[in-house]
Amino acid sequence: MFRRTKVSAAVVTALGGLLALGAAPSHGQQTLDRVEITGSSIKRIAAEGALPVQIVTSAQIQRSGATTVAEVIQRLPAMQGFQIADIAAGSNSGGIVTASIHDIGASYTLVLLNGRRIAPTGSGATINLNSIPMSAIDRVEVLTDGASALYGSDAIAGVVNFILKKNLQGGSFDAAINVPTEGAGKSGNVSFTYGVGDLYKDRFNFLFSVRHDEQQVLKATDREFSKSAYLPFTKEGKQYVYDRTSVFAVPANASVTFKRLPGETTTLPSYAFNPYRKQTGACGPMNFYSLNNATTATSVTENCAFDFGSTVEVYPENKRDTMFLAGQFQATENLKFFSEFAYSRFDLTARIAANPVPVSIPLTSDYYRNSVLPYLTPAQAARVNTVTANYRAQDFGTRDSQTVTDAKHFVIGADAEIGGWSTNAGLTWSENALNENYVGGYFRDKEFRALLAANAFDPFKLSGNQTPAVQSLMNGSIFNGSVRTQSTTLTGADFRASRELFRLPAGPLSIGLGGDFRNYHYKQTPSAAALAGEIYNYSPYTAYDLERDSHGVFAEVLVPIVKNLEVTGAFRYDTTKAVKDALKNRTVGDDMSASTYKVSGRYQASQNLLFRGSFGTGFKAPSMLDIAQPLVPNGVTASAYDCPFPGTEFCKPGKLQYTQLAGGNEKLVPEKSKNWTAGLRFEPTANFGMGIDYWRVEISDAVSAVSANQAFADPNKYRSLFTTFKQPAEPQAYWTFISSSTNIGKAINSGVDWDFISRHKTPVGQLTLSIAGTYLIESSYTRPGTDSDFTDSMGKYGENAAVSFRNIYRATAILDSGKFSNSLTVNYRSGYEDQNQLVRDLATNTNVRLRLDVPDYYTLDWQGIYRPNKSVELRAGVKNLLNKAPHLSLRDSSGHQVGYDPRYNDPLMRTVYVAASYKF
Repeated sequence: MFRRTKVSAAVVTALGGLLALGAAPSHGQQTLDRVEITGSSIKRIAAEGALPVQIVTSAQIQRSGATTVAEVIQRLPAMQGFQIADIAAGSNSGGIVTASIHDIGASYTLVLLNGRRIAPTGSGATINLNSIPMSAIDRVEVLTDGASALYGSDAIAGVVNFILKKNLQGGSFDAAINVPTEGAGKSGNVSFTYGVGDLYKDRFNFLFSVRHDEQQVLKATDREFSKSAYLPFTKEGKQYVYDRTSVFAVPANASVTFKRLPGETTTLPSYAFNPYRKQTGACGPMNFYSLNNATTATSVTENCAFDFGSTVEVYPENKRDTMFLAGQFQATENLKFFSEFAYSRFDLTARIAANPVPVSIPLTSDYYRNSVLPYLTPAQAARVNTVTANYRAQDFGTRDSQTVTDAKHFVIGADAEIGGWSTNAGLTWSENALNENYVGGYFRDKEFRALLAANAFDPFKLSGNQTPAVQSLMNGSIFNGSVRTQSTTLTGADFRASRELFRLPAGPLSIGLGGDFRNYHYKQTPSAAALAGEIYNYSPYTAYDLERDSHGVFAEVLVPIVKNLEVTGAFRYDTTKAVKDALKNRTVGDDMSASTYKVSGRYQASQNLLFRGSFGTGFKAPSMLDIAQPLVPNGVTASAYDCPFPGTEFCKPGKLQYTQLAGGNEKLVPEKSKNWTAGLRFEPTANFGMGIDYWRVEISDAVSAVSANQAFADPNKYRSLFTTFKQPAEPQAYWTFISSSTNIGKAINSGVDWDFISRHKTPVGQLTLSIAGTYLIESSYTRPGTDSDFTDSMGKYGENAAVSFRNIYRATAILDSGKFSNSLTVNYRSGYEDQNQLVRDLATNTNVRLRLDVPDYYTLDWQGIYRPNKSVELRAGVKNLLNKAPHLSLRDSSGHQVGYDPRYNDPLMRTVYVAASYKF
């Protein structure tokens, strides 16, 4: 018969539950029923598990003050290497947020909803946490060990399983508002949850939960640390400037290339300069004389550079709506039917600097005669080949993109007890779809060219001086509409069963069996307007219609060897079919099959001491685009580079960003892994507990690609990765970097997860002290494009444009005093060496390379709770109580923000929040 699951907080601790978020646990003895725990298919008492599972409950989530699912997950010490919403400012991510266990990667971390897969974003396995209905979460189980032997592909790093509320009676209303004390960036949410029917009395239950969130924009100029891309700073008493400004400026820079006259064997160096500066002696407002200007044998640059950093957003505005419906019906004592439907809509608008566009200047135009020709020597004027205005379209407004992401997830299934077997089967349909719209700053090709042809405005003049008539024409030229839609649909079926087969002298031998089938369908469609070339200097997204099936079977057995010692073995066999490309009517790649296994054990040395360990193998199938993507435009390089082949006709003048192409590889094979864990739990008294778990993951056949930094550092070695490409508005083709995947990478990650908790009775109430953290021992990987040249990002900004932090921990003190409760939480992240960056030494007026030492980063949070009765709970708190500002960083990746790294800091700074809950 199905019974309500009861798991005591002491058991949560025994499983390695991360209590740094949590309320004071209860110590009362409770009946422990058999349930399925993340990481095993065998229903059993939770306390018997051999794998490290960290558990966060809904009460702990409330106490943390977290406002999003991503904040809940990404603040766990075991999480590193995830994606944040902030980088939507400067990318087409749409605000995707992810989970990544132990710095291994989001694509290696399997995210489940009630134990089942949900549709990923894109063609791979990465899950957008925005699709999880936060108001319906009962708890989160984080398995910090590889689990491919049970779940199949993508579980190399571990599993994050969101368990939603079930069999709820009554309702609750919740509301909260968050206000940064530095101004801007306010947010708030309101939710309602209601359940009717008791499954164990009425034989049915229906649950409904809905929530609405809003986040206001935080602009770069709202914070001192992010207000500019031109950054003076001091290191060891010396003055430097980091210049990340852009040579797409207003007034525009002129870029001139030259041709050879008959009989000549050499070409004049290209010449880039700012006509406005030539005329006035100074760069225009919001511009600096570029510190990257230089004179070489092939180019002369005298550019002014635009401070785009002052016009971007630190945190984009967004709205989120989520809904969850669940129903259960107890048909008989041994048969229960269930269904669930989750829906979310995430609406994000990201604004970045005005459009940087190349404008081809005809040699017969007034633009050329008035703003370019007067500053050329006679020799140059006689040999002009092309002239391009590198123009920042400030009068047209910032580039605004709105991405609306809809996630739908539907499951129907049944639990049954049949002949001693506990069985579960379900059908899943899940979809993640987005619509990307341009809603400002991008202009229509025909209208923009007409403005240029009519001399309506001059790109070499100051912005902000247009007549009302011209400004009206500019406003009318703005493109508003969709540029692409994208969807990933998962259709699947699964079945699993477990039972005790027979009893051995040390206890029952149990077995679990199961299998699943999944179909993934990835589709991307560029809009008709994008394909028709209606947007100036815009290369449309590539259309895709890709599909593939995968299926697998598994078996798991639990064997009690002797008293207090048990071993669990699991085996799984999977097949991932080749990719079907409907648009090209062909099949790409080969069928892939893999077998994985896992052996784990636990030994209860005494009532207070538990040892556990495991060894297993894993695999990850390449994404469909990794296999089937043709060579397509993929934006521009993150950094600016000198020409890879100086003196050739495809060079850009000076140091600039180059176009990047990306492509798949149909010969890719699955990535493989080996996982080890070993740990212990020690709880000598009911008031003290500790745990430590060592883990190690080795990945081979990792999909990797040569980075742009590598290729431009040694272009002759990587000559095959360079081609030429012409953007729609560029006057000619330029060198272009090709990023293509291959199966030669390796990675090794290892570390220790640890936690301590103690409880003390004081005259003013119960005091609970807890601390939990992750110590990273190794996080190395082969350089992209190699299979034995290892490097790492441990305590430094590495070649993967990220940092692996040696130490992350959270420490919490909670004082419960009757109706009142107070908590203080310290969040700590160790320091690191910043990116090796080119800066200007003001003492010598030369460019030099250096690394900043980014200090340790910590914040202090406080929350107070008042419960006047059983129905009402009032919460007030302060996140980042000490108003800690982000540390200076010179990184040039992961979003357009400059001066700090948004992945590792809190740009909102001190935030005061109030929240209330009413239960009925």
